[in-house]
Amino acid sequence: MVKVREAIVVEGRYDKNTLLQVVDAMVLETSGFGIFHDKKQLDLLRSVAEKRGLIVFTDADGAGLVIRNYLKGAIPAEFLKHAYTPDIMGKERRKATPGKEGKLGVEGMKPEIILEALRRAGATFDGSEGHASNQITKQDLMDLGLSGGKNAAEKRLLLLNKLGFPANMSANSMLQALNLLYSLQELQQIVNTLENDNG
Repeated sequence: MVKVREAIVVEGRYDKNTLLQVVDAMVLETSGFGIFHDKKQLDLLRSVAEKRGLIVFTDADGAGLVIRNYLKGAIPAEFLKHAYTPDIMGKERRKATPGKEGKLGVEGMKPEIILEALRRAGATFDGSEGHASNQITKQDLMDLGLSGGKNAAEKRLLLLNKLGFPANMSANSMLQALNLLYSLQELQQIVNTLENDNG
């Protein structure tokens, strides 16, 4: 599996699943057109883009182009890279019929096509920064009271709110985002301010 330093944003969970079988990277979703109404998700994309860079990898159809253009307008260009799938006609295995335009999306691409698209976009391969010794782990979240203990869910929600992350973010997605944006020491300081703010 190839490690990619930048985060990658795709349209939906099937695209995300496909990418995670090919690359070791943080993969975020727009939930299709849901990104147009989700300010916190857009704020997260901006923060990740500024910290690590963001590769926009949407489908080659009209909907993918609309989402790509929206992100181009919402995030400064110097933090964005763009990966494009070729126009390949067909349908994904899980679908009964092809999409509206008859093209395969990110989900339907073979691993070698995905890697080539990322290379052409200028992705940084094998940038091992994400596995530094101060990487935040699930154990750290438990030690900080954010997982597995009494009031962990409430504390996690306070943290998500303070950081401007989406409230419905999964624990694994939160952990990935924290590792892209903060060191363990920074997280400890933030959690301490949460405790001070809330007694």
